[in-house]
Amino acid sequence: MSSSPNPASARISAALRTRYDIDIPTTQKQPGLEALATIAEHRSIRRFKPDPVAPELLRLLFACALSAPTKSDLQQADLIHVADTGKRQRIVAAIPDMAWVLDAPVFLVFCGNNRRIRKIGEWRGKPFVNEHLDHFMNAAVDAGIVMMNFIRAAEAAGLGTCPISAIRNAVETTSRELELPEGVFPVAGLCVGYPATPGHISPRLPLDVTVHTDRYDETGLREQIESYDRRRHANHPYGKQRRTAQFGSADFYGWSEDKARQYAEPERADFGAYIRRQGFSLK
Repeated sequence: MSSSPNPASARISAALRTRYDIDIPTTQKQPGLEALATIAEHRSIRRFKPDPVAPELLRLLFACALSAPTKSDLQQADLIHVADTGKRQRIVAAIPDMAWVLDAPVFLVFCGNNRRIRKIGEWRGKPFVNEHLDHFMNAAVDAGIVMMNFIRAAEAAGLGTCPISAIRNAVETTSRELELPEGVFPVAGLCVGYPATPGHISPRLPLDVTVHTDRYDETGLREQIESYDRRRHANHPYGKQRRTAQFGSADFYGWSEDKARQYAEPERADFGAYIRRQGFSLK
């Protein structure tokens, strides 16, 4: 008598067909199918139910998030729960077109923190001699990994999330509202709550573009991206075109046209100066 298919396996197959337009088989005996299905089905959520997230669940998710890997056990990531409505409103006022930040039951800001390590060195009478770009990168990467760990934990608990990198568009406001001292800087915000809508699975670039073996390879890159543009447009077309006053309206508006327009205008050009003021030389 044959065993019935594992529902998680079917979910993985369906999600990855939407994501990449390919079939990636899974065996029924593959460990971790439920967790893999949750990862494969990831989607950003921008509309939330008004239901609060229980404080004990939030604390559990914080603990899970900060269980993430950390460079050399330096633990250079912090998260700030922005519970004060006024602070959240002032941050959102500085980043237009992000109204869902106010609607989310929970708003977090993930920060890189090089301050603690410097203070520990002072307390132990040791010099800090790593004043260069890498120590900024270490803290920023730690914060990004912790945020991703939080997202995975939140989705496993039935919550939805939406990262908000736009807080770096208003980094001075964010830093002032959160009272960030020298050595601490915001990496991204995160909206958290119970989804009011299921959201959608965003198609990604083909694995042949982003996964390499032994060497970086751009063979057929332009053709692959043009094919991806068409696939993504058929699955979930853009609702509006970016910067039409400058570039006009395109007959076909795909992912590559949107991203080319996005980076055709300066964005966060003041972030490096802010990071230097926070005590990082970036040498």
